[in-house]
Amino acid sequence: MANTLLSIQILPQTPGGESSLPYVDRAIAVIKASGVPYRVAPLETTMEGELGELLQIVQRMNDAMTEMGCPSVISQIKVYHNPKNGASMDRLLEKYPDGK
Repeated sequence: MANTLLSIQILPQTPGGESSLPYVDRAIAVIKASGVPYRVAPLETTMEGELGELLQIVQRMNDAMTEMGCPSVISQIKVYHNPKNGASMDRLLEKYPDGK
C-alpha cells in the first residue's frame, strides 16, 4: 500500500526563453516511466507511492531538465504522508467521481 501522495509543479528556466511545454512533457514522461500511479492536472501532477521512491522521481525529473539544457529548475512540491493508513488518490477523490 502506498503511503504518500506527492504533487509537483516543475518550472524549468528554458534555454533562450523558449516554451516550457516540451520540458514539462519530458518531466511527465519521467513520471510515466517510473510506473507509479499518477494524475496530470492543469497546474501540477500528483504521484502515489512510497516517500523515498517519489523523491527519487523528483530528482530524476530535475536531472532530465538539466540534461535538456535548463540552467535552473524550480520544483514546487506538496507531500501527504500517511505511513499508518496509507495514501490513495482514489480514496481522497471518491466523493468527486466526475472531478467537479
